[in-house]
Amino acid sequence: MHKPSLAPSKIMQYLKGRSSRLLQDEFPELKKKYWGQHLWARGYFCATVGTKTEEIIRHYIANQIRDEKNDIFRIEE
Repeated sequence: MHKPSLAPSKIMQYLKGRSSRLLQDEFPELKKKYWGQHLWARGYFCATVGTKTEEIIRHYIANQIRDEKNDIFRIEE
């Protein structure tokens, strides 16, 4: 098992930033309303997977339908 290389705070920073830009590009009225401000709240919630085993999680991830449109949220190291 690999150790995580990205902190949850960095992942959330990326997701919030990227989704904010995409939303503002698609809905110009948001860009006007939130000019110089943050679209998302500063906080985020992060939790462990609890009683789920690594095998269950790997199976879940492996069986997701890959939508190329969602690749815009992929984080590359």
